[in-house]
Amino acid sequence: MPAQNPVSINIRAKAAQRDLIDQAAERLGRSRSDFMLEAATRKAEDVLLDQAFFRLDADAFAQFQALLDAPPQPNARLRRFLSEPSPWDDA
Repeated sequence: MPAQNPVSINIRAKAAQRDLIDQAAERLGRSRSDFMLEAATRKAEDVLLDQAFFRLDADAFAQFQALLDAPPQPNARLRRFLSEPSPWDDA
């Protein structure tokens, strides 16, 4: 993929919003622009991924729903995962 030239994005914010963003960005050692761009990009990806759409006929949807509702089949990886202590149990 060829390198793309940066473009400008301008927004208006209230002073309190800017101050909050600046405080959070400073905690992470980031610039305001880097912090805002990362947060906005992450949110945009979440929105688009949450709205993924695929079409199924009634039979295929019933099969899909059955797979989601069925308990996972036991296997070595699942048993190992379930035997590990939870992070919150180590307190």
